[in-house]
Amino acid sequence: MNDSARRERLTLALSVWAVLVSQVLLYPGVSDLVRALGGAGDLDAGMWFLVSEYAAFVVFAGLWGALSDATGRRVPLIVVGAVGGVACYLLLSAVPSLGVGFGGVLLIRVVGGAFTIGAFSLSMTMLMDLGGGNGRNMGAAGIAIGLGAAVGSVVGGRLSTADPLAPVYGAAVLLGLVAVLTATVTDRSPGAERSGSGASDVAAADTNSRDDLGTNGPDGTDERAGARKVLRKVVDRPALRVPYAFGFIDRLTAGFFSLVGIYYFRDVFGLDAFGAGLVLAMFFGPFALLQYPMGVLSDRIGRFLPVVVGSILYGVSIVVVGASPSLTLAAGAMVLVGVFGALVSPATMALVTDIADADERGAAMGGFNIFGSLGFLTGFLLGGSSAELLGYFEAFVVVGFTEIGIALVASRAVRRLATGESVAVPGVSEADD
Repeated sequence: MNDSARRERLTLALSVWAVLVSQVLLYPGVSDLVRALGGAGDLDAGMWFLVSEYAAFVVFAGLWGALSDATGRRVPLIVVGAVGGVACYLLLSAVPSLGVGFGGVLLIRVVGGAFTIGAFSLSMTMLMDLGGGNGRNMGAAGIAIGLGAAVGSVVGGRLSTADPLAPVYGAAVLLGLVAVLTATVTDRSPGAERSGSGASDVAAADTNSRDDLGTNGPDGTDERAGARKVLRKVVDRPALRVPYAFGFIDRLTAGFFSLVGIYYFRDVFGLDAFGAGLVLAMFFGPFALLQYPMGVLSDRIGRFLPVVVGSILYGVSIVVVGASPSLTLAAGAMVLVGVFGALVSPATMALVTDIADADERGAAMGGFNIFGSLGFLTGFLLGGSSAELLGYFEAFVVVGFTEIGIALVASRAVRRLATGESVAVPGVSEADD
């Protein structure tokens, strides 16, 4: 890997990091922010505030990815997504003076999520395009995600204690940084390399992609690759459902901690937003710092042990957090959650790169982020509902055993993928893989 590619890996990782910080800045003080924006500020209102953004992630992640594959361009789309996210955050900050109701706030969150997921998912896709080791590249993405969440939880908690709207302004600045950073990176998507042109003109890219990606099928018909076709190719690849399932559950746990974890530490241990953010960082800190070495490790030893064994240990540590009788023990358990989460995350993302063809990476990673966003949504909804109906400890048990369950159910499929065998998916023949 030459120096230029290393610099670009760092730049793209910084872009992923900035997007994550922009999101997580709002989490520690979400109850105060929701009240400032006209909501109730309770667990239910906080849940819908977070759910609205991730609902847009689910709908638009695959569309951004398929569009980038079809046009052969990623950089201009990332810039558009980041700038659109800036506009939505600035509009959100103006809500108190505009007199917009909480329903309007949720609509702004939906539109902002539709833009932001483009910047996030395609930045990760560009890391996939770099080569030099899938585990290494996804480790870089993972450390950016984890470190972004760690920094965002601490800084967001501090900002929210000064002004509930301060995290919103910070998020807008960070997405502006993403647009600037990404514009300096060479577009290495297969379509861009075939056309041999830069990444500054989306319209030209669309024209080139129609020429470059069009092929004649065995029946002589023209099989031109468009967004719909790329999405269909990914949907028809059953092996991708394995890392997608793990991504769903892993993000479910992250969504759970981002909402229920914050309320849990504030309600049970009497912490303010800054204190809850610090404890959340006990998870995200090691989760971030260990992503890259764990990704490299998965390149060396394979994906099975990090994904399956790591998921079991991860689930157990989640239950331990909910069972801890003191803040000290709970914080220590959060560190273990971060360590085992770091073992799982880059190996799972690397599986996506292992399976997808080069011209499907945008849609494949978009699909992964769709399932991840669905996981976040489920984490918010399942966590919030179970915490209110059953209690905090029971909610931790439900989420922890969900992580353990996916590891046990899918262990055979992961082993077969790790050894290069075809994967049997219920309801799908192996010949279809």
